Amino acid sequence: MEQEIYYDNSATTRVRPQAAQTAMDLMALSYGNPSSLHRLGFEAQQKMELARRQVAQSLGCEPGCITFTSGGTEADNLAILGGCQAMKRRGGKVVTTAFEHDAVLKTADFLESQGWQVIRLLPDSQGQITPQQVLEAVDEETVLVSVMAVNNEVGSILPVGQIAKALRRQYPQILIHCDAVQAWGKHPLKVGKSLDVDMLSVSGHKIYAPKGIGALYVKKGVRLKPLLFGGGQEKNLRPGTENIAYACAMGTAISLLSEEMEANRAKAKQIKELLLQGLKNFENVRINSPADGTPYILNFSLPGIRSEIMLHFLEERGIYLSSGSACTKGAPSHVLTAMGFSRETADSALRVSFGRENTVEQVPVFLTALEEGIKRIKR
Repeated sequence: MEQEIYYDNSATTRVRPQAAQTAMDLMALSYGNPSSLHRLGFEAQQKMELARRQVAQSLGCEPGCITFTSGGTEADNLAILGGCQAMKRRGGKVVTTAFEHDAVLKTADFLESQGWQVIRLLPDSQGQITPQQVLEAVDEETVLVSVMAVNNEVGSILPVGQIAKALRRQYPQILIHCDAVQAWGKHPLKVGKSLDVDMLSVSGHKIYAPKGIGALYVKKGVRLKPLLFGGGQEKNLRPGTENIAYACAMGTAISLLSEEMEANRAKAKQIKELLLQGLKNFENVRINSPADGTPYILNFSLPGIRSEIMLHFLEERGIYLSSGSACTKGAPSHVLTAMGFSRETADSALRVSFGRENTVEQVPVFLTALEEGIKRIKR
């Protein structure tokens, strides 16, 4: 097989060696339970608190605001369900967008089944939600607003900071949550004045740490009801013996990635621009990502060619990408549908997502394979 080209970094990333080594060290050497009172327990607790500081530093918050979870999905669920349960006496309405990740949308569906009113705002054709849209949707009955930082399929960057600022002026009592899984480690995320959210979700396996670890930032003073009950770990918000090995691996990964952020973003931008330039030579290609989106994601359609057929053709040549969110298992993209694109556009959509290991030299190899695939499939 030819050299592998992995263009599915928004689905998951390869664990970087330093993060893997950290996890191995914690599993084999500092293997104590952080709740134990002996030396091994204390040592494990110290390592875990270092990881908490590393995550907190990347978000510009205090370590005490970080709760470790099993990933972005659990962090989203804890933020939305925990927030709504804690605030339900104030109202029964939630506002989100129609193109969030399923971890948010299906949580909203569950709330709706329990009698909550859920408003799902439609993005425009550029994948944007405006602060004004959000303000028009909320009222005194609204308990929580959840808006993602970067869309995982088309890469649009949402104005979460501006939305939060507008909400704080008119509805200071509303809880604001942000799913920042696709932004963490790629774009500056400093909670506080410029990103005044109450809760923010991140995930390890999008930043070269293992799958099965994530975190939720909870602003000081914000009260959530736990979804799990047990031994009181993580300030009772997420009880159960901590996944210390993966938490520390995630701490290592985000520390390294924070140092590389600007260089990685510049390289991703260069790769994306080269790819866009090359796609101009293809007939009928449709670019679904907005021009001002993240440099890490490019979504485009080849009308008349079903995405899964092209995916398997490219896979045979060692090139890996996706047709949208990896969590939807090939279902039509709810993101492109919400943005108003046709079923044909959605059915032929391909998402390429770049990471720190991708190079500009891979672009012509990918474009050649794509051209070959179009000719072969159309024949």
